[in-house]
Amino acid sequence: MPGDAIAPRPASVPGPLGRPLTRADLPPPDTRRWVARRKAEVIAAIHGGLLGRDEARKLYNLSEEELRLWERAISCAGLPGLRVTRVQIYRPVFESVP
Repeated sequence: MPGDAIAPRPASVPGPLGRPLTRADLPPPDTRRWVARRKAEVIAAIHGGLLGRDEARKLYNLSEEELRLWERAISCAGLPGLRVTRVQIYRPVFESVP
């Protein structure tokens, strides 16, 4: 509705390792090596409202499909599911989740 105020973003959200996560803790925009922890930080920031989905896609040059894969990996297998070496093992699990 016009005139509705947009809720302010939180200063921090729970990170993937249980510690508070702030924007300063997020991976740099030029990240080339996406380890599981960094992927999980981006997803936690999105889910916690620290970072908008479109903002994250633009900032990190990610596709919507890639973000969805990361989300599925976390929901199905937790942080270990984000490891590149584990994707093949967990792939059947990911494909069964809508």
